[in-house]
Amino acid sequence: MCQAFSVNASSLASYTKIKNYLLTELQPIINEERPIIFICIGSDRSTGDSLGPLVGHKLRYFSKNNIHIFGTLEDPIHAKNIISKLNEISFNFKNPYIIAIDSCLGSINNIGKIFIQKKPLFPGLALNKKLPAVGEMSITGIVNVSGGFDFLVLQNTRLYTVMNLADSISRGIYYFILKSLDKPSTSVNIQSNYF
Repeated sequence: MCQAFSVNASSLASYTKIKNYLLTELQPIINEERPIIFICIGSDRSTGDSLGPLVGHKLRYFSKNNIHIFGTLEDPIHAKNIISKLNEISFNFKNPYIIAIDSCLGSINNIGKIFIQKKPLFPGLALNKKLPAVGEMSITGIVNVSGGFDFLVLQNTRLYTVMNLADSISRGIYYFILKSLDKPSTSVNIQSNYF
């Protein structure tokens, strides 16, 4: 099984690659009938930190069967409420498989790339926040350059970059959900206007 994955969000095939990766890696979880929880982390008050809530917003109607979406523009998951949200999830779901989604700062060559790793996400690292590790798998989108003054960098991130990442990630997850539930292809055409 693959341990790490990356794709450029600008690639036309990026969402297909994300879907295929998730289908391959999560098939054992689906077979075990464990709940799969996508936790979309971030804040709509900062452009660079809005990737998670944008992904959650695009997928807010697609919680199906054993797959659930948490964190939207309306109800974001951020530093102030993440611990209570994680407690709520552990109370309501038995042995959930959590996939954390968040924006990330990185090298200039990686801006616009999506990384999926089979390891927890540590939210708030760019801003030196001490928050708990989240998930068994993480999906991060590189929104801008890491360096000094990360708070200002996040505030001055291009919305285009964030939206491009959000579109690719949300489409990949959307088609993963459809494929994992064996939905007919007609529903793809009906729902594709959300993207």
